[in-house]
Amino acid sequence: MISIRNIVKQYANHRALDNVSIEIEKGKVFGLLGPNGAGKTSLIRIINQITAPDSGEILFNGEKLTQKHISRIGYLPEERGLYKKMEIGEQVLYLARLKGLGKEEATRRIKYWFTKLEMESWWNKKVEDLSKGMQQKVQFVATVLHEPELLILDEPFTGFDPVNAEIVKNEILELNRKGATIIFSTHRMESVEELCDSIALLNLSHKILDGKVKTIRNNFRNGIYLFEFEGNSISGNNNLPFTILSETNHDNSWQLKVRINEGSRVNDVLQYMLPLVTITKVEEVVPTMNEIFIQTVSKAI
Repeated sequence: MISIRNIVKQYANHRALDNVSIEIEKGKVFGLLGPNGAGKTSLIRIINQITAPDSGEILFNGEKLTQKHISRIGYLPEERGLYKKMEIGEQVLYLARLKGLGKEEATRRIKYWFTKLEMESWWNKKVEDLSKGMQQKVQFVATVLHEPELLILDEPFTGFDPVNAEIVKNEILELNRKGATIIFSTHRMESVEELCDSIALLNLSHKILDGKVKTIRNNFRNGIYLFEFEGNSISGNNNLPFTILSETNHDNSWQLKVRINEGSRVNDVLQYMLPLVTITKVEEVVPTMNEIFIQTVSKAI
């Protein structure tokens, strides 16, 4: 759906994006990741046509991105932009009208979302009277009201308690199931693993990693396994087909974290251990996206 090709963006003496190319598939949830200052916000602003690139281009469904595509995009920025003195219902109606909805249709959709997210009593409240989480709910509704094809969510869970974060997460997934393509920018790696099909990792203005989440995690597999067993410690044995990383014991129940030696397989480890102990659990320890994020960024510095 979105094809980002060789984007360069320079601010005075700072290059925010340096020849960045990313492909975002239609109907998928795409994670745009990176530490502070990596270039994520600059790229999001270019997609929203708030700023323009110095070179490169962006295609929207095969067409060069122009102002006509703005009505098909919903953008929830990290910096909140509600009018504090304005009543909630009036404000969301105003924002919906800016996106091209008629008053009657906009009012119908607002009532639907306010009911769905238990906001019915908020219509005459002012933004300044709401908590940060409540304000975030209002802005989320304003972002999705016109049913955009592309949703860009920058740290959408900021200010939410766990219950409301789960509610909004489920709404995001439902919008995706109905066909919306979603660009999801966050520092919360657990959300990436739950929500995203693919990701791109930016650091110091460059793209340093991209691909499907499942493929990336598989590529970072490092032969580490966790074994739980009953019996005696095997750490003093010789000719082990693995390297012990840690070993703990509680009431004769052992937990062993190992790295399988080069040339050996899990079956070799099992064949070695089974005559000695009773194995109760075997689990591969695949690096999390958070671990991959830290490892990749650290190498790139």
